[in-house]
Amino acid sequence: MQCEPRPNDKHKKEMMAVQDSMDVLSGKWKISIISSICYYNKRRFSDILGDVEGISNRMLSKELKELEINQLVKRTVLDTQPVTVQYELTEHGLTLKTIINNLTDWGMEHRKKIIGE
Repeated sequence: MQCEPRPNDKHKKEMMAVQDSMDVLSGKWKISIISSICYYNKRRFSDILGDVEGISNRMLSKELKELEINQLVKRTVLDTQPVTVQYELTEHGLTLKTIINNLTDWGMEHRKKIIGE
């Protein structure tokens, strides 16, 4: 009987890094929210709500707060009547741009492969 090789420390650290990434970005909505902001650079709450099909006001608010806590999104309250809230990616959030673009490309190719669109 052959035993599985024991994971080395480098592999463990890599797996922890993947898990950390997934903890920050997981869920049904976060990638879509980031993608909306990334595409337009700056986005109002109502614009994101329109972009992300199926999300409720409450859930969008919750997800944006989590993205702010993780320093991926910056919230700015504009001095307008009525008050407008604008979101943009932080410098740290902008590091996700390549990942978002790669996911977009992969998703388009995957759709073509699976359903021919």
